[in-house]
Amino acid sequence: MATADRPHLVRKPVTVLSALRSPRQLSREVLAGMVTTLALVPEVISFSILAGVDPMVSLVASIVLALTMSFLGGRPGVITAAAGSVALVIAPLVHEHGVQYVLPTVILAGVIQIVFGFAGLARLMRFIPRSVMIGFVNALGVLIFMAQVPHVLNVPWLAYVLLALTFAIIFILPRFTKAVPSPLVAIVVVTAIVIVAQLAVPNVADEGPITGRMPGFTPFLVPLTLSTLQLILPTALSVAFVGLMETLLTAKLVDEITDTPSHKGRESWALGLSNILAGFYGGIAGCAMIGQTVLNVKTGQARTRISTFVAAVFLLALVTGLSSIMGQIPMVALAAVMMVVAVTTVDWHSVQPSTLKRMPVPETIVMAVTVAVVVLTGNLAYGVLVGVILAMVLFARRVAHVISVNRILADDGATVRYEVVGPLFFGSSNDLVDHFAYPHDPTSVTIDLSRAQIWDASTVAALDSIETKYRDHGATVAIEGLDERSTGFHRRLTGQLGA
Repeated sequence: MATADRPHLVRKPVTVLSALRSPRQLSREVLAGMVTTLALVPEVISFSILAGVDPMVSLVASIVLALTMSFLGGRPGVITAAAGSVALVIAPLVHEHGVQYVLPTVILAGVIQIVFGFAGLARLMRFIPRSVMIGFVNALGVLIFMAQVPHVLNVPWLAYVLLALTFAIIFILPRFTKAVPSPLVAIVVVTAIVIVAQLAVPNVADEGPITGRMPGFTPFLVPLTLSTLQLILPTALSVAFVGLMETLLTAKLVDEITDTPSHKGRESWALGLSNILAGFYGGIAGCAMIGQTVLNVKTGQARTRISTFVAAVFLLALVTGLSSIMGQIPMVALAAVMMVVAVTTVDWHSVQPSTLKRMPVPETIVMAVTVAVVVLTGNLAYGVLVGVILAMVLFARRVAHVISVNRILADDGATVRYEVVGPLFFGSSNDLVDHFAYPHDPTSVTIDLSRAQIWDASTVAALDSIETKYRDHGATVAIEGLDERSTGFHRRLTGQLGA
């Protein structure tokens, strides 16, 4: 069953203690963390080059991020590292003003994320519609797959043999055993073949230099002045909210995959603190790595903080003592693993013709637009933002047309009663004034709102306008039937909204 269509049954979370008591679960956590790390390295390196910083800086920052979030994060299983979305946002600042502005930008972004988490604003995630979430998942699959395509084009013919071998191990090994993740076995076997046979194929080292030397603490090289704050504030805000959006969406996706809850507020402030620490020791911010997280919890079946802790420790080992071996991992092997992750990430049920026929057209449009914006911009946050806005507009448009106004004239013609049915807000109340026959009604008018509710000031202003129009025709209006909340809201604002 597709992830988004599963019933929301909350399972009892697997704890670190229970995993430590279960050799099977513990081995699953450890191996999932290791294979996730191998898939993480080339992506972090390529993003660091995009951002204009040293690859070792991004790798060390990723270690700090993953390690800190393993202890503080609100969603076990989420892999946090230096991410492409953050690199895209911070790159213009680095290229224009220099790498020395990264640290203050990251610190400010972290502070914003901490405030966001403690203020409880992570609850805003509940307003992301299902259609946007499905679009997010499908776009994620497309982006992951597209990111791997360059690694399998224009390569030596031996690389295609290794690619086929990787796919074969991934799909065939689970038929015999699931004790070890098949992607990990595939990467180890293919890498061993390349090293022993000394095959010349593109590898991780080709993505960027890995020296094995730790960069140390980041010096603060810019003055603490108002001009510095004005310079970094726009980028810091972008880093903060792009990172929060991707992290919280990833956490929500993992909630769905594992059928377990998470603490989004804790995930938010923990991300902010992790970014500040990574800034001081590494110098670049990050957020949840969506593809690697899916690989961790879906392919690797990891469920606890052990997997992310192992990922951080294994990454530390790779970039120090094992950097020479890591550099020889063929890119086609990692590309094959991530291609499989991409295909399994897409919610194929959501795009089946039978599903699309049953789905309301506006929801299908929202899903398609979300996917399209993400693919065109390469930024998941932009797609989600556009999708949410479009969903709100389409929802408001639908709701605006569900109200009805029934006119009931008394037998003696002395009074008239209007029954209003439906939710009254800016979208539905703006044309409410057009439903009344002002010059033709008697002098006593009753507006029955017992089957309607007032939701905003626009509705109160519309009702005031209706009363004014009737007053100009010598009629009086009585409004009745409002519930307690609507009555208080109307009483507080009526006559106070101007012309």
